[in-house]
Amino acid sequence: MSEQKNTPQTSLIHSEYRAPDGFEAFPVGIHHASTVLFPNVEAMRSRDWREKLGYTYGLHGTPTSFVLEARLAEIEGGNYCRVTPSGLAAIAMVNFAFLKTGDDVLLPDNVYGPSKDLGLWLERDFKIAARFYDPMIGADIADLIQPNTRLVWTEAPGSVSMEVPDIPAICRAAHEKGVLVAIDNTWAAGLAFKAFEHGVDIVMQAVTKYQSGGSDVLMGAVIVRDQALNEKLELAHMRLGFGVGMDDVYLVLRSLSSMKLRFEAHDAAARQVAAWLKQRPEIVAVLHPAFEDCPGHAFWKRDFTGAGGLFSVIFDPRFREEQTDRFVDGLSLFKIGYSWGGAHSLCVPYRMRGMRREWMREGQLVRFNIGLESPEDLIRDIEQALGRM
Repeated sequence: MSEQKNTPQTSLIHSEYRAPDGFEAFPVGIHHASTVLFPNVEAMRSRDWREKLGYTYGLHGTPTSFVLEARLAEIEGGNYCRVTPSGLAAIAMVNFAFLKTGDDVLLPDNVYGPSKDLGLWLERDFKIAARFYDPMIGADIADLIQPNTRLVWTEAPGSVSMEVPDIPAICRAAHEKGVLVAIDNTWAAGLAFKAFEHGVDIVMQAVTKYQSGGSDVLMGAVIVRDQALNEKLELAHMRLGFGVGMDDVYLVLRSLSSMKLRFEAHDAAARQVAAWLKQRPEIVAVLHPAFEDCPGHAFWKRDFTGAGGLFSVIFDPRFREEQTDRFVDGLSLFKIGYSWGGAHSLCVPYRMRGMRREWMREGQLVRFNIGLESPEDLIRDIEQALGRM
């Protein structure tokens, strides 16, 4: 009696073909999954979603995302990593992992705008006190720490105003009072600043930036060394339902091998453009951490090995907002848009009075992201736009 064959419709779903073992190539395989299959009921009941080899459901990861997490942890010098749908999601995951009603969190006044808004939301709706401090406070942050303070956020440098804080001093002061320190280390990409070596407990990055490099992926990451911290983050990751698409994970993996080369190219070009801008009469300040007159430059020189492509300038106060807006609109190679770390140069004007509580500097601030175009071409573009003001 011949073996019963499935109908064509069932064969479309249940194929007998299995790919042979032994295939190897440079790219990491893309493993898509919502449903993860188990060989038997015992395996289903015994697997733990927190174990990196215990695949249980696609939301918790597949071999593709586990590879990216391992590589991001290696770059940063950490032991554990979880990727999230965005940089802001990574910040939220840290907050919800370590804060509860009645707790207190400290954030620098120059923190990433959506992070500041998230802090205000936590205070308003979750009764978690969010207080903002001078990013250059250093060891004096000890005076702000209260018995209910659980977390100190840092950002190095501030993503718009570019101050570089004394991270080791902040960490020492916080740790003496048993408080955790988290950092947004996106600007340095885990390459130019080794946060764990300077005392930080929790590292957050927007993988959207240099790790992706293509201005086409949204993703974040949280990295730690301590197992107990990782366990809290794992639970927050699961409870918040933070999954990422494996096609996006693959795009980041594909870009990682060139990240250091791209970061160094951004850095070299940005310094060249910033040095040119520093000589222009329209500009009264160049806020680039590698320049001596940038707030916190001494800390950058001591703790950092590079600078990437992001910096800001302040125009002479004689230029009104409509004039600096005309400058930005007049750029050709620079496009107007948020984010950075991609091949295309960007330029965005900011209204600092509405962003910073104690911003005292006069003049309009404009932030540049220097991409991978020729610095000479970018300078020519800036020069013609300055002529339009």
